Amino acid sequence: MPKVLISDKMSNAATEVFRNRGIEVDVITGLSKEEIINIIPNYDGLAVRSSTRPDGEIIAAAAKLKVIGRAGIGVDNIDIKAATDRGVVVMNTPFGNAITTAEHAIAMLFSAARQVPSASVRTQNGEWPKSDYKGMELFNKTLGIIGCGNIGALVAERALGLKMKVIAFDPYLTPERAVKLGVEKVELDDLFKRADAITLHTPLVEGTKNIVNRERLAMTKKGVIVVNCARGGLVDEYALKDALDAGHVRAAALDVFAVEPAKSHPLFGTPNFIATPHLGASTIEAQENVAVQVAEQMADYLLTGAISNALNTPSISAEEAPRLKPFVDLADKLGRMMGQLVHDPIKTVELTYKGAVSQLNTNPMSAAALSGLLKAAMPEVNMVSAPVIAKERGIEVKESYTTEAERAESLIRLMVETSERKFAIVGTIYRGEPRIVRLFGVQMDAAFFPNMLYVRNEDRPGFIGKLGAILGDAGVNIATFSLGRMDEGGEAVCLVAVDAPVDAVVCDTIKAVSLVQRADPITL
Repeated sequence: MPKVLISDKMSNAATEVFRNRGIEVDVITGLSKEEIINIIPNYDGLAVRSSTRPDGEIIAAAAKLKVIGRAGIGVDNIDIKAATDRGVVVMNTPFGNAITTAEHAIAMLFSAARQVPSASVRTQNGEWPKSDYKGMELFNKTLGIIGCGNIGALVAERALGLKMKVIAFDPYLTPERAVKLGVEKVELDDLFKRADAITLHTPLVEGTKNIVNRERLAMTKKGVIVVNCARGGLVDEYALKDALDAGHVRAAALDVFAVEPAKSHPLFGTPNFIATPHLGASTIEAQENVAVQVAEQMADYLLTGAISNALNTPSISAEEAPRLKPFVDLADKLGRMMGQLVHDPIKTVELTYKGAVSQLNTNPMSAAALSGLLKAAMPEVNMVSAPVIAKERGIEVKESYTTEAERAESLIRLMVETSERKFAIVGTIYRGEPRIVRLFGVQMDAAFFPNMLYVRNEDRPGFIGKLGAILGDAGVNIATFSLGRMDEGGEAVCLVAVDAPVDAVVCDTIKAVSLVQRADPITL
């Protein structure tokens, strides 16, 4: 039975989901890093919010860990690279608190435009400071949205309902999507120059850190409003204070800070500044939504292999997981075999999906093939890390698809190119089991076995007897013997399934036979 640790406070609904799905769950919050390191080896899954920070040390100690689930959107508290290197899937819940966060951004925008918090405090303190507050209407003003993903799009929808004009900067926003949302896609500097109010809805990554900085604030109109309900660190808070003090920025509203909890800050007490303690996702509905979603996603993965909203591996729905499993296994075996037969540095990997398999989700198959291929040189590689490692090593990965398959209902062809030549293996699923149908240009029909021997030789009478004798003399028992050849008297291929690994001495003896071009042991 899988076991999950919930290490941050979240709705009890998460615990109920895990238990109802047959997963053992412990809820232990407030742990120190050392305490987590001591107990994490016992768990297959770790569910967190923003307090727990699973870094490289924690992940390295998590011998059984398969998945980290973040109940929320931001994952900057998780070392995704360390998780990827260890094959740990990192999931978040990008939709569970989207509406709540979008509504909070709009609430902060209104509050900044009319200075509602300050006016409320002074009125309740016995003042009547009506003449001190001249607000700004949002009607017909231009709202600049930095990051127009799920939350940014919801903010745009609400701003358009207020009859605002909306411009957006997002490198991934397509022109077609912008038209559908009713926003104008602009470059970043253009947004700062044109916007009457700016709101941020982008993750904190290297390219977005201090995206609102001193230079860009200087580009803005006098009287601009700045709202950040996304991630701390997107705004240069000291530059923002200077702009507020100078009267260039009319008002600012931050729900997030570079360092949290922000119990003291230079911005606190600044006129026209509003602060909330990271409340973007703090509604009853959102807290329950993200807790249920992260538990369901983690349970699906631990029980069925389905992957949803993963940050470091392709998604697999619960419905398609059973159909994909045999093809993922086939792709892995093709990759592992290829990795042991090709010894030169690989330049290009091409996966071709033929027949019915081409209509399935091939992303996990490609990841499995890459993982298998790279394992020969890097045993620690996995489906999660393989695409990243391939990219880092400059290996070009291509995919192609065709609905036609010449010999079977579905075929997967794995081709690798080195500086010397190209090599290809083709496999299929027959009666639920993976099989090889073509190996380096030679047609054959062979099953995969844990221990195999690949031999390439000249097609001459008597060779099979010689090979069998060498294996017999070495005490190697043959399970199956699969043959194929290019043409009569030309090159031939043997795939021999054996009961135990073939050692280097036996391989060298086989290579010494005059008809043999190469002999390689394969372990799957």
